[in-house]
Amino acid sequence: MPKFSFATQRTIPSLKKGPQVTSRDLEQVLGEMISGRPVSTAGTLPIGCPIQRDAAPPAKTGPVTYYKDVLPILQANCQQCHRPGEVGPFALMTYRQAVNWSADIKEYTRTRRMPPWKITEGVDFHGARRMSDQDIATLAAWADGNTPEGDPKDAPAAVQFPRGWQLGTPDLVLTVGDDLQLGPTGDDHFRCFVLPTKLGEDRYVTAVEVRPGNPRVVHHTLIYVDTKGRAVKLQQDFQDKFKLTPPTGHAALDRGPGYASSMGVGFLPDGSLGGWAPGQMPRFVPEGTGMLLPKGADVVLQMHYHRNGRQEKDRTSIGLYFAKKPVERPYQGGVVSGGIFFRIPAGNEKYPIKGNAWATGDFTLHSVMPHMHMLGKEVKVTLTPPESKQVTVLAIKEWDYNWQETYLLKTPLAIRAGTHIEVEAVFDNSAGNPNNPNDPPRDVTFGEQTTNEMLFVFLGGTSGRPGARLPVSMYQPKKKAE
Repeated sequence: MPKFSFATQRTIPSLKKGPQVTSRDLEQVLGEMISGRPVSTAGTLPIGCPIQRDAAPPAKTGPVTYYKDVLPILQANCQQCHRPGEVGPFALMTYRQAVNWSADIKEYTRTRRMPPWKITEGVDFHGARRMSDQDIATLAAWADGNTPEGDPKDAPAAVQFPRGWQLGTPDLVLTVGDDLQLGPTGDDHFRCFVLPTKLGEDRYVTAVEVRPGNPRVVHHTLIYVDTKGRAVKLQQDFQDKFKLTPPTGHAALDRGPGYASSMGVGFLPDGSLGGWAPGQMPRFVPEGTGMLLPKGADVVLQMHYHRNGRQEKDRTSIGLYFAKKPVERPYQGGVVSGGIFFRIPAGNEKYPIKGNAWATGDFTLHSVMPHMHMLGKEVKVTLTPPESKQVTVLAIKEWDYNWQETYLLKTPLAIRAGTHIEVEAVFDNSAGNPNNPNDPPRDVTFGEQTTNEMLFVFLGGTSGRPGARLPVSMYQPKKKAE
């Protein structure tokens, strides 16, 4: 029986977390049979992946064939992740592999759960993983037509995926000092690694490329800047505690550098250098901009690991690319918050939370990243300029904690002072939410633990304002007296 990773669980419904055991049917039936009582439960529904057996050998040819029609689609949309060593739970590199997963390919592309692109409404973004209706229909016709192979001579050339740094040789490579040993089972693990830059002067970063040491278990990363040595202290305290009081159980198998952290990094960082999620391609920020990396700063790399049933190890590296020309406007961050004084009632499957912010000055919006935890269900970000109509930046109808991305706008938006920025979200705290970490559900408040909740939208852009922050405030500016 193969071991399925967390990535598999988020794509195959039968492997998603379900309710806890509430009845012991086998024990009950055995007792009834031994005592001669009537059997109360004649059968139960199994949970897992169906074992598919071919009713007939795949066809050799047909109107839609693998080599001519299907393989080009898989190369363009699937193989980036579904290949050996990458995050996809199975490979789609050969005809036989595609045949084995043909029913799932048809179903998951038809419902647009694959390729994973959560945005359902909004402006245009770079890297949108949207398959055309024609390609989806082609995959369905191939699966329904008994998966004909066709002539290998019709196959396109194999895609040569980059083996090294995709943006070229970085100006600075930062690597975790030693392997992290990750235990096979237990909850997902959040780990922060402190990477000293030892820079003798301020630099501006124009791109960051993340190279996971072990894509099988690296779920995503977030990268922060610390200029005050706080992460170094947290790391030392964690390591000292680990030596003095070794943990037991699952936690004892998670060993190595860094410090464990629940979601955040343990302090308010001095800046951010973005992050990485499977399928997200590295990109340079717009010309003339850059993210400030102060002299002597530490980079704090927060890793989210998922487990795959085996003892694994990882040592991730990041490459930093510095500005070669003067930076006219630093790349800055801003945030829209849903607040911290909320309580999501147990059992409520549609609990709304809103957050508001206002532009206190003009700026250009380049990126948007919404963030919630396990109860998040829907999220929408809108802009309402002064005396103008509301514009939807992005909307996600089926929020998935496991597919969080920083979305980079194809056409940056000019935001005028006074623009209202709003985030609207819906949370599902019912027993019917398979991602609910609490069984039975309980009231949930704000917090950094996965079992808590939060609502933030992180903004990236440029302005004429100095510093690392965009001119965004949670307080509505007062109208000037006429």
